[in-house]
Amino acid sequence: MTPLLTDRTALARNRARALRDPALFLQEEAAAEVEERLSEVNRRFTAPAVVTAFPQVWQPRLPGARIVPDDDTLELEPAAHDLVIHAMALHWANDPVGQLVQCRRALKPDGLFLGLLLGGRTLSELRVALAGAEAAVTGGLSPRVLPMAEIRDLGGLLQRAGFALPVADSLMREVRYRDTLHLMRDLRAMGEGNALEARLRRPSRRALFAETEARYPSRAGDRISATFEIICLTGWSPHESQQKPLRPGSAVQSLAEALEAARKDAIPKGDG
Repeated sequence: MTPLLTDRTALARNRARALRDPALFLQEEAAAEVEERLSEVNRRFTAPAVVTAFPQVWQPRLPGARIVPDDDTLELEPAAHDLVIHAMALHWANDPVGQLVQCRRALKPDGLFLGLLLGGRTLSELRVALAGAEAAVTGGLSPRVLPMAEIRDLGGLLQRAGFALPVADSLMREVRYRDTLHLMRDLRAMGEGNALEARLRRPSRRALFAETEARYPSRAGDRISATFEIICLTGWSPHESQQKPLRPGSAVQSLAEALEAARKDAIPKGDG
């Protein structure tokens, strides 16, 4: 059996705690990005669904959309939606391909999927500082920051899940903080605190946080910088009307012939 990545009970607890004094600016940015992308699609979506832990961000933007928690099994009916958005939760999934498959099955033919999640370059500065600090203070390493997927791998996951026309791209955001404790408090207010199944279950030593602060890179004056990468996955439920790649061997002209023709066209002709 594959070991679980996420302690879902701890994740739910972290998210509930975040709602007391939330910092949902990344959720808001993801929602604004979706709005912009949908405005560029020449289609009106009438049966959307949103997979999210923070419905208050999405309900004003998509009134009437079905809101679904990001549980291991999604409460989505097969072929019921023309748009499914998986909103800033896929990085916590124990089975990300399974989540994508469920979303694809919930789409009508030629329905659109948009998935937004934190990517592998997120919190790169904190990862480096924490790893060095923990090695120095304790002589070892423990799981403290969620491992996140790289963009080059996520397009392949869309294909494995059965999506047509898969695309993965990303946006980078840099946020300034007073210090590492300010950053960690903000992560808790986002609901992005440590919910790893393999995390330490005892309090960390104060010396660890002091050493992390001392080792933190990318300092500008009296502020530190934290990088967040939001990856956007786009795919379509297969339909016969969609553009398809040519079958291997079906071209009527070889690449060599095309290049030779282009070369001849480029040669200036004489007066004859």
